[in-house]
Amino acid sequence: MHQPATTTPLIQPVSAAPKSPPRDGLWWRRQITNTLLMVAGVLSAGFGLESFLLPGGFLDGGVTGISLLLVQIFGWPLPVLIVLLNVPFVFMAWRQLDPGVAIRTLLGIVALALVLALVPYPIITHDKLLISVFGGFFLGAGIGLAMRGGGVLDGTEIMAIFLSKQSSMTIGDIVLVFNIVIFGVAAYVLSLETALYSILAYLSAAKTIDFVIDGLEEYTGVTIMSGQADAVRRMITEKMGRGATVYSGKGGYGTHGHQANAIDIVFTVITRLELTKLKAEVEQIDQNAFMVMHSVKETKGGMIKKRPLH
Repeated sequence: MHQPATTTPLIQPVSAAPKSPPRDGLWWRRQITNTLLMVAGVLSAGFGLESFLLPGGFLDGGVTGISLLLVQIFGWPLPVLIVLLNVPFVFMAWRQLDPGVAIRTLLGIVALALVLALVPYPIITHDKLLISVFGGFFLGAGIGLAMRGGGVLDGTEIMAIFLSKQSSMTIGDIVLVFNIVIFGVAAYVLSLETALYSILAYLSAAKTIDFVIDGLEEYTGVTIMSGQADAVRRMITEKMGRGATVYSGKGGYGTHGHQANAIDIVFTVITRLELTKLKAEVEQIDQNAFMVMHSVKETKGGMIKKRPLH
């Protein structure tokens, strides 16, 4: 926001120093929730590693995968490797991202190393398929819970964010190349079968991370352009119990050529399960309505939860 020009003295009085926001009950609840999520994430990741992947000799992607690979080749202790290999990425996060992210990352990694060293996890199964699927599941659940708690248990994404700023590659491309190298080395040094089971564990972990972060209710943003915008809005708010935003626009090009007519545009956020119903309701109101749908990763505020209908 633009502020009017003022004359600022070179030395500010002590009372003019900005005060930190008060730490109210909401702030403390958030910190407790984040801490519990981090603890649950560390315990779940440790369970996936010690009870499945490490006894089975399988790998995962990222820094954790490199640590497991070095364990298989040299027999070095996994807790020490996880800390040492992630330290450079903690410094990278401190310099390139945010000190808070770096501190939470360091705490999460050290906690995971302590859990691996001290908690006596049992070996659950020797079946290779179960090891790869459920090892990846519990490891992915742990990483996802830690991310929801504001921490990181693997420094690969920090490295990818840094490298993406230095090159034209995206974060996803860098992570993919990094993991291809890991599994390629595993296939050459260990065996092709181990590499294939490790890829299965990685895919299981990746899908579990997405599920934990996105949640059970994955939201979809829907933009609706219709000449019956008010009826569409009332249907969304009154019949479906969802919130809606209406903003003004102009038509650009339609079936009859260039169109500069003013039009109201309705936007709403719903779950994927409600998408079919929304499309059917809109079609009943206006068969010529134009709808654009896209995935929504996260929402905050507003009327996202469905309100009760009277």
